[in-house]
Amino acid sequence: MKPESSLDNILSFALTERRATKLYRSRRILESPQTPNVVVDGKSYVAFCSNDYLGLANHPQVISAFQQAANKFGVGSGASHLVAGHSSEHHALEEELAAFTGRDRALLFSTGYMANMGAITALVGQGDAIFEDRLNHASLLDGGLLSGARFQRFLHNDLANLQTRLDKTEAERKLIVVDGVFSMDGDCASVSELAALAQKNNAWLMVDDAHGFGCLGKNGGGSAEYFGLTQNELPILMGTLGKAFGTFGAFIAGSETLIETLIQFSRSYIYTTAMPPAVAAATRVSLRLLQTESWRREHLQTLIAHFRTGAQQLGLQLMDSFSPIQPIIIGDESRTLAIAEKLAERGILIIAIRPPTVAPGTSRLRITFSAEHKLAQVDHLLNALGDILGNAAHE
Repeated sequence: MKPESSLDNILSFALTERRATKLYRSRRILESPQTPNVVVDGKSYVAFCSNDYLGLANHPQVISAFQQAANKFGVGSGASHLVAGHSSEHHALEEELAAFTGRDRALLFSTGYMANMGAITALVGQGDAIFEDRLNHASLLDGGLLSGARFQRFLHNDLANLQTRLDKTEAERKLIVVDGVFSMDGDCASVSELAALAQKNNAWLMVDDAHGFGCLGKNGGGSAEYFGLTQNELPILMGTLGKAFGTFGAFIAGSETLIETLIQFSRSYIYTTAMPPAVAAATRVSLRLLQTESWRREHLQTLIAHFRTGAQQLGLQLMDSFSPIQPIIIGDESRTLAIAEKLAERGILIIAIRPPTVAPGTSRLRITFSAEHKLAQVDHLLNALGDILGNAAHE
């Protein structure tokens, strides 16, 4: 037997500890399209764990646009946007996203993580100050930490705590960063109040609307549309394309000056390969469907309301969320895993979310809905939760 290297010996301790504390993560292999009915590791499930909120990831028109663009442009973009990788499909998508968000311009990034890291580190640095909600996504937190600015986290949705921190800073550049819809709790940031607070304190507001775009607002414009915020009130708007849009990538939307600044100074934009042109072409179709097929948002809200009513009748602990993210707090890591496994035995796929993604003692079932789900599938989920959690309460 080959002896372990020094590297393996050292690293294995942390892996052993993570297994012992029920925090070890394992990948599953998806063998079907991203729809409510999936095949994972050779078994069929009804999935309530995808971020494909509008059900566009497997839409035939989106697939067709991807195929046609791949035939025209090939697969890879071959270069970064600033070298030779910025295609006509990329450019058209940026123009359409700018119009959709009511901003001067939009800039594509290859991933949401890169968009957040690139925007934050380009806008603030040493001598500046950044203030982030305690429940912000990891990419926002990492961007704040790596920026070199003085990094502070304020209590979740606590504007008084944020104001106290702003009162104590002497930095000229002050950046406030929040999620529009928080990915693990499903609740919304107080975006209107944050915008007013930012203007009062001569600060900039950035909203990561990864889970809001497509779902919130009459036209699917996300948090900015839902709360009626202009470019001046919300100057830095970020959105991802791999959730409600059903494709891949991300963008920052804002003023001409903001976008030109990111093109010149955002390292995660400058020094990476552009997304495949076919992805941009597919996303352009997603954007059109998102705006024209409002029934998707309407049906999604029907599903959410139906689930919340049923869950409350079962006495389940829900979060204050009207988004497609509907977590059920279980608390204990082992119990959360056990419940997820019992749901899987009934053909329902929901992932147990545990630390460090969420705080210790708040492990949960993160249930998410898609416009492709049917009411009967939600009833099936509620019946299973009632049986499993009801039986667990009597054990």
